[in-house]
Amino acid sequence: MSQISDRLLSLSESATLAMTQKSRDLQAQGFDIINLSIGEPDFNTPEHVKEAAIKAIQNNQTHYPPVPGYPELRKAIVARMKNALGLDYKPEQVVVSAGGKHSLVNVILATINRGDEVVLPAPYWVTYTEQVKLAEGKSVIVKTGIEQDFKMTAAQLEAAITDKTRMLILCSPSNPTGSMYSREELESLAAVLRKHPQVLVLSDEIYDMISYGQKHVSMAQMDGMQDRTIVANGMSKGYAMTGWRMGYICAPLDIAKAVNKLQGQMTSGISTITQAASIAALTGSDEPSRKMTAEFKKRRDIVKALLDAIPGLKVNLPAGAFYFFPNVEAFLGKKAGDKVIANSSDLAMYLLTEGHVATVAGSAFGAEGYIRLSYATSEEKLREAIRRIAEALANLK
Repeated sequence: MSQISDRLLSLSESATLAMTQKSRDLQAQGFDIINLSIGEPDFNTPEHVKEAAIKAIQNNQTHYPPVPGYPELRKAIVARMKNALGLDYKPEQVVVSAGGKHSLVNVILATINRGDEVVLPAPYWVTYTEQVKLAEGKSVIVKTGIEQDFKMTAAQLEAAITDKTRMLILCSPSNPTGSMYSREELESLAAVLRKHPQVLVLSDEIYDMISYGQKHVSMAQMDGMQDRTIVANGMSKGYAMTGWRMGYICAPLDIAKAVNKLQGQMTSGISTITQAASIAALTGSDEPSRKMTAEFKKRRDIVKALLDAIPGLKVNLPAGAFYFFPNVEAFLGKKAGDKVIANSSDLAMYLLTEGHVATVAGSAFGAEGYIRLSYATSEEKLREAIRRIAEALANLK
């Protein structure tokens, strides 16, 4: 008899983390692997942010913090929401958690009951479905594709909503596709949601600072939607602070209180040093973030041209984040020696073992026939990686 709970046994391993581990294992064996599977900026945390953390240690800022975060940090987040989106929040509506994943699962556990339905446009980030499963909810998957720039339409949303629907999860800019919803597209979704007042929106905006010309817009900005939208964000992507583990939500007060209650029984407040660093990031210069985004845009344009040159690949132009999500259906059913490449998982494994490039199968994101690759690495590595991918794909018969 297993001593592991059914709750945990039902969860899948993170496909992105699993592929990253496989690439590290091969590297440890001496293989030259280029890892395009991990969603992490290859930039270091800005100096003024690190200095604030060092100062916090020196000043003995090492005691238990408030569960939802220091008041100064929550005020800085409130100011950021006002400056970036024109949205008014009170510090009591902000809860700081140990990374974006933690913020998301807090909200889902605080709002989803057994049997509640959660609408997920696919491709979706791998963890959403597992967190809904943890809450004993049911994911309702809405398929989108490259022909619609991976964005759900109002008609698709309307068709997915039932009397059991409790939440819609949106991610814009998107992981894994880099697609962004425009104001007009969000307004069309909001028009549907206004007819269904029982449906909350969990808006994952962790990539909001990484966009290339198109202005980031939040569902919370749509008329009547702020009181039904939980905005989830954090420091990892826009400030190159993945290892600091800091995420946050801005939410209706009752949901913020519920998350605070949950967090108080699970993790309590996050690292005091991380909070000091986050205050410095939010209140200091964002010039490092702008330079990082400019470099990502340069890489995006280079990789787009290289991918476009590979026969059989279909690629869209991402408006934000740092991923491509090419359609690889033209290569499925082909053979590598005696082995048939039956699906995107087979193809990702083939690219890893034969091309020595780590990507992630689209099936992990609810989109068979695609792969995800990150361009959060150097131009030199990207050029070599795409060369290897092109060569490996050309060798399939």
